[in-house]
Amino acid sequence: MDDTVREWREAEQAGDLVLLDGFHALKHALRFGADVRMAIAEDPAAVRALARELAPDVEADVVRLVRRAGLKGVLPRVHPTGVAALAVRPDRAAGIAGLGRMPRPAPVVVLDNPRNLGNVGAVVRLAAGFGATGVVTRGDLDPWHPNVVRAGAGLHYATTVERLALDELPPGPLYALDPEGADIRALTLPDDALLAFGSERHGISPELRARADHLVSLPMRPQVSSYNLATSVAMTLFHWGGPPAAHEHGGEDS
Repeated sequence: MDDTVREWREAEQAGDLVLLDGFHALKHALRFGADVRMAIAEDPAAVRALARELAPDVEADVVRLVRRAGLKGVLPRVHPTGVAALAVRPDRAAGIAGLGRMPRPAPVVVLDNPRNLGNVGAVVRLAAGFGATGVVTRGDLDPWHPNVVRAGAGLHYATTVERLALDELPPGPLYALDPEGADIRALTLPDDALLAFGSERHGISPELRARADHLVSLPMRPQVSSYNLATSVAMTLFHWGGPPAAHEHGGEDS
């Protein structure tokens, strides 16, 4: 075992560090202020070239951080971009305080007992893109699971992501997505709203439904059973309205 791999394994075991799997996760984490402790790649020159091409704003950080190491001995699956990093998880108390701070400039997305790690990551990515205040999950799923962070392309650092109990939800009117709710097209969603989404199979839980101030439905063709979770969140956030037009145009990456 070389020194870099040994240092990586010691860092994994020593603290609450987050795996950033792939270049885009590293890029986004750096852009939004993550404390990245180390980054490894089998071909550091190729990763530096990616930074020069795709993210010159963080190129200097990538050059400083990335070191050569064999990824197959460290990760169960190697990302196509051939790089991984470890970053400090944001302070939980500060995140919860930020969710509860009023007035709130943008809604909080609440995921009620989500089951699919990739879907939760996609929602985090949407929330970051729309400038939502945060993403809160209820239930057993860890929203900081490595597969969620991978699907979210490191954008956990661009918004607040926490797991909370029902009685810990931040303040604000709760709008729960439900087939029996009012058509969203007739509503104006306030900036301080909590936008709650259930699982595709079971929908909103009875306890969260009882807590809701408003039930809201998305338009859907008859005999279509449901939308994908991330699609529902995207439609709802688009209806609310996104961040100022001054933000840079985004493209697709993975």
